[in-house]
Amino acid sequence: MSTASLQTPCHPLPGTTCCPGVTDREKFFFDLNGFLVLKRAIDVDHLAAINDTLDQIISLDPPLKHGEWYGGVHAHTFGGKDGINLQQIYEAGAPFERLIDHPAWIDKVKTFVGGQDDFDAHHGPLFIDENFVSLRGPGEAIGVHSGGHKLVKRCQYRFRNGQFSCGQINILMAFNDVGPGDGATMVIPGSHKANFIHPEYAKNRIQQGQATSVDGMEGAVEVHLEAGDALLFVDAIMHGSAKRVNEGLRRIAVYRYGPSWGFFRHPYRPSKELLARLTPQRRQIVMPHPAIRREPNRIPGFSNPPEAE
Repeated sequence: MSTASLQTPCHPLPGTTCCPGVTDREKFFFDLNGFLVLKRAIDVDHLAAINDTLDQIISLDPPLKHGEWYGGVHAHTFGGKDGINLQQIYEAGAPFERLIDHPAWIDKVKTFVGGQDDFDAHHGPLFIDENFVSLRGPGEAIGVHSGGHKLVKRCQYRFRNGQFSCGQINILMAFNDVGPGDGATMVIPGSHKANFIHPEYAKNRIQQGQATSVDGMEGAVEVHLEAGDALLFVDAIMHGSAKRVNEGLRRIAVYRYGPSWGFFRHPYRPSKELLARLTPQRRQIVMPHPAIRREPNRIPGFSNPPEAE
């Protein structure tokens, strides 16, 4: 399914500012459904460079396993049949660094996270609290999670006074085609506003060590993507995946964006090498709150925090 944008003018409510990079159609369907599909977001050459890097990681012998590092990238699983995650994937080189502020979605993310004129942007426009590649093979899936009925503050959906204010906006990027049988992401449209738990939630939810999926949940739809497409969604929407039945690996990445004052979900931190080579704009999104140096200091030799070195 697709909610590809139309190039229509933005008409803000009286007394509000325009939504940069977001069309009237996108605003309507994002508010209604909780997600948008961005067609052909990543160009062919960029996609090839991404997959070349992933080919190198996938072809390691023996294979990369949970807990191991590949440079600044960490192999991680949740302990079930959910595939393997390559956490801190922006450490894997320039093709993944380009995704941090990709023009196909960065202005849309700023609009939906909101707060660009207030304290939410005090340290910068946005913050990425988690970024990873997910590799998922036959029999693997992830159960349903999130939903408007939950009150997790960092995942909330809100629209007030003509402006969006979402705690977390996710960009899920397809690096190969994801169609029927490929373990596509599944969402329940409109569930970001739900006041009640889905009657089948307990059966299909993420369960540690078990291979649950969203298959068969009433109201859930598979979002099929072509390589290079991206799915933008608010984390408050109920989402998970179908179980993959086809051979091969589903290759996707997720970059999670929130307000600049947020902090990391996992105990990962960007490397000094990454921060040194990023553009100022990207560095501000990756690490918007570096520590201040304790200088000048009335106590000689008092140590500085590591982030200030």
